[in-house]
Amino acid sequence: MALEQTTVDKAQMHQALEVSIHIGLAFLVAASCLLILRPFIPLLAWGIIIAVAAYPAFKRLQKVLRGRGVLAAVVFTLALLAVLIVPVVLLADSLIVGVQSITAHFKSGGAIIPPPPPAIAGWPVIGAPLTRVWLKASQDLSELVREFAPQIKSVLPGVLSATAGLGATVLQLLLSIVVSGVLLANAKAGYEMTRSLFERLFGEKGLEYQELVGSTIRSVTFGIIGVAIIQSAFAALGFLVVGLPAFGLWAVVFLIAAVLQFGAVVLIPAVIYVFATAPTTKAVIFLIWCIIVALMDNVLKPILLGRGVAVPIAVVFLGAIGGFVALGIIGLFVGAIVLSVGYKLFVAWLKGHTQLE
Repeated sequence: MALEQTTVDKAQMHQALEVSIHIGLAFLVAASCLLILRPFIPLLAWGIIIAVAAYPAFKRLQKVLRGRGVLAAVVFTLALLAVLIVPVVLLADSLIVGVQSITAHFKSGGAIIPPPPPAIAGWPVIGAPLTRVWLKASQDLSELVREFAPQIKSVLPGVLSATAGLGATVLQLLLSIVVSGVLLANAKAGYEMTRSLFERLFGEKGLEYQELVGSTIRSVTFGIIGVAIIQSAFAALGFLVVGLPAFGLWAVVFLIAAVLQFGAVVLIPAVIYVFATAPTTKAVIFLIWCIIVALMDNVLKPILLGRGVAVPIAVVFLGAIGGFVALGIIGLFVGAIVLSVGYKLFVAWLKGHTQLE
């Protein structure tokens, strides 16, 4: 009996050892795959998000093209690339024109910054210091630069890093659109694979969770990101018409702020600048336009968010901030959507367990 017990114990130990080795090898393979794919995770994540969000529109386009999925994917990809490239070209053109204008003023010896309007000196709290700095900048910009040289040196690396990050983000977005086109061209196979994955993870509720993820992605993409893009387009139009310097850069800053749900704050300095430099009628019209842009999300969000699954704004905000810290500018969008999906899955899982109990 003792010999048989010893044999059973050894067999159990051997089996436990084999299971441990298998788990360790599986973990090692998974970790190695994640390590290799780590540089491409933002690219793949954003490509998947674009593909899932655009799938209903892609299906309609495919129907128009008589079921030709590859052709529909190519047309859709080219259209998305055009939508991205046109604003980028306008932004680059705005920056180039601004730099050329400043260079020309330097060479001619003319004033780069116009003198401040007398009314600014009467503004409470900020009027006097703002007038002093502005007047010095209009009279001798080089002297002002020398005065604030330490502050400029401390900020300059961050500005250069942000500029490089913006270029990398544009490249990532271009590649993500290509990835989404490839995924849409193979939409049926992708759908079957994700359905198998969700059924493997959640059992008989797999299809329900799969639909929840898809609706959440579309809801946040259109209700948060889409609204921010629409607002930014209207804001950029206002900046362009009113003649705001480097209007493209203002539009990018507004887009980032709009994703973080405080885009209206960016409009305040723009309005102040226009009131200080433009005729009153023009400034008042611009103020009304900015109010319309700021209130636009109150109309668009119920329409677009109502089509999907509502997500608390706090979750979107935390996801955007965390994504920005982890992945850079593109993380603003990816983080907001990924955390929203995780939140809805967690809530659905809790409700499922409550119902079972």
